[in-house]
Amino acid sequence: MSKPFVLRRAMSLCRTGVYWIRKTDKVADKGNRWDDLETMLDHFGDVLAFVRVADTQSFTRAAERLGISRSAVGKSIARLEENLATRLIQRTTRSTSLTDEGQLFYEHALRILCEVDDAEATLAERHQTPKGRLRLDLPTAFGRLHVLPVLQRFLADWPELEADVSFSDDYCDLVSDGIDVAIRIGGPADSGLIRQVLAPHRLVTCAAPSYLERRGTPEDIDALQQHEKIIFTYANGPVPWRYRIAGALRDVHVRGALRLSNTEAIRDATLAGLGIAQLGAFLVGDDIRQGRLVPVLEDFSREEPPIAAVYPTRRHVSPKVRRFVEAIRKEWAAGAPWE
Repeated sequence: MSKPFVLRRAMSLCRTGVYWIRKTDKVADKGNRWDDLETMLDHFGDVLAFVRVADTQSFTRAAERLGISRSAVGKSIARLEENLATRLIQRTTRSTSLTDEGQLFYEHALRILCEVDDAEATLAERHQTPKGRLRLDLPTAFGRLHVLPVLQRFLADWPELEADVSFSDDYCDLVSDGIDVAIRIGGPADSGLIRQVLAPHRLVTCAAPSYLERRGTPEDIDALQQHEKIIFTYANGPVPWRYRIAGALRDVHVRGALRLSNTEAIRDATLAGLGIAQLGAFLVGDDIRQGRLVPVLEDFSREEPPIAAVYPTRRHVSPKVRRFVEAIRKEWAAGAPWE
């Protein structure tokens, strides 16, 4: 076994808690660090032998599972008990059972072995090729403008992968709808889902230069009453505009003659000079950079819950899900492209 390999394995086992065995207190005093690491790995083998004996209640069956001799199992248990200075297993000619201390050690050791198994499975999955069908649920405008370009490049990189994409501004049930990954703008936390933040989200109150030349620029929230507003409606009701006023987060209910249920239609109406609107920066960022829209009331803007990828909690995340989320995060690592 090479020294670099021993080091990697030893560091991994330390993180999972195998080094908890008290023999390591003695090992740490030795002069040869590589021997220390080899000794720690030997302890791991002793712990594994102990768990197999506890599982099978038999030295013979444990040896068969491990592919070693019965005497080797016995030596592992003896070393472990000597290092811990306590008896773990009660042996008679007829039965094998755990002592109270053995039961306590078994519960800890079993968790450690499960974590090592998980670590190995995770590393194995990183080398698997994404394939099959990736089912995505995306917010309508945001998905079309910013996620689809990433998906197109991602599919080109992984030709064995297909994608089914649904667009909705509602929050679907990922499990019942069979969705692998959903991109969400804000939204409530769900303990049954893994959530990875992808980018910040903010709302921008804005208008076309032609409208502001005609009607003036509002200087505070109350001044909005004197202006035309283009209102986003959702679930048959107007969505309030959100601001930070005197340090407090407030929802301001505004009224307007034009009410639309599609944010891209609101953007078009705003560009046409029909009034002031509040829209996501992801939708109007380029318009503002190009001078087609002008932000107003910036002193009252507030940060919103971020844009995130969510997917069902599983013991091991599939390569297609993990790689797709990684692809988005990599493309947006330098900053959200709409900012």
